[in-house]
Amino acid sequence: MKTKITEMFGIEHPIIQGGMHYVGFAELAAAFLPTVSSPDYPGYISAIIDGGITVVETAGRNPEAHLPRLKDAGIKVIHKCTSVRHSLKAEAIGCDAVSVDGFECGGHPGEDDIPNMILLPRAAEELKIPFVASGGMADARSLVAALAMGAEGMNMGTRFIATKEAPVHENVKQAIVAASELDTRLVMRGLRNTERVLNNAATERVMAIERERGSNIKFEDIMADVAGVYPKVMIEGDMDIGVWSCGMVAGLIHDIPTCKELIDRIMSEADQLIRARLQGLLAGCSGV
Repeated sequence: MKTKITEMFGIEHPIIQGGMHYVGFAELAAAFLPTVSSPDYPGYISAIIDGGITVVETAGRNPEAHLPRLKDAGIKVIHKCTSVRHSLKAEAIGCDAVSVDGFECGGHPGEDDIPNMILLPRAAEELKIPFVASGGMADARSLVAALAMGAEGMNMGTRFIATKEAPVHENVKQAIVAASELDTRLVMRGLRNTERVLNNAATERVMAIERERGSNIKFEDIMADVAGVYPKVMIEGDMDIGVWSCGMVAGLIHDIPTCKELIDRIMSEADQLIRARLQGLLAGCSGV
């Protein structure tokens, strides 16, 4: 399957693995870990260039200050955006592509609460650079739907945690498989730093504090449950020590395949969907 994204990034399939804190180690993908303190971005970029990395995903802050070094090294930049306006800004500053992240996503969905059924077509209406769909992506249906709405591929985060190669504790993988689409919660809304996380004891603690403090909530009030907890969750498998990002797409995840098995299955089933389902619908319409 060829799209603008596969051609731009030199990849075989239009599927991208999202950057994930304490998940995206070398076993799953080459990634750099964020910290509470200010990261050494220039140092990261030097390591990226020296390591021969050809594609970089940026997120959160405006990456404009770092684009010249990346572009001079021939590196393609895809920026994660949760709104059309942010996507247009990324386009304007020179990003090569954007990852459009809908409200369904795990992690930080922004503050607009726009799901992908609306966000993706809106992005297609406005953007000139290619974009991939992110948030709620898990299988062939996700890919075909994303392509139909104007995306050039899809980005998967939570789905890739539940794979053999993901370097996280088995408890984490089993928690995702056991979860339904009803088992995520939104925390830190009052701080305008909304995060979608899997519901657990820590999530309940955070939400109780948020209800109690209301508009007076401060990050320090919940810091024990949201900062520095990922090593204990992802590496040690302590499922209730803190909150951790998980998408609503957990409801569509029922197994723990290898990455190859997952990608091969998605591409095979996508081909079947396009050929059988969609062409069948067209044939039915033509016969009316």
